[in-house]
Amino acid sequence: VQLQASGGGLVQAGGSLRLSCAASGRTGPIYDMGWLRQAPGKEREFVAGMTMSGSTTSADSVKGRFTISRDDGKNTVYLQMSSLIPEDTAVYYCYVNLTRAYWGQGTQVTVSS
Repeated sequence: VQLQASGGGLVQAGGSLRLSCAASGRTGPIYDMGWLRQAPGKEREFVAGMTMSGSTTSADSVKGRFTISRDDGKNTVYLQMSSLIPEDTAVYYCYVNLTRAYWGQGTQVTVSS
């Protein structure tokens, strides 16, 4: 299983970005997929996840600003990020939970003040 994330970049505070992550290989139906992030000097943390049934969860720090969605026909998960703040600066990793968890290489998001 391979995961390819894209959409990161440099944005000013208050701006928006949309991350995408496509899963390929022998995935089969993907029950759970979502996003983690890791800021410099900090541990990796959960950002948002979405199940096949459409149930979503997200970290309190991003509620109301980030929206997760997925396209099962494309095995792709998205993260629409709005009202970005400098504290959102991190490498964002997508994941899928199959018989075990898989992570992608990550995409850098930098929010300038």
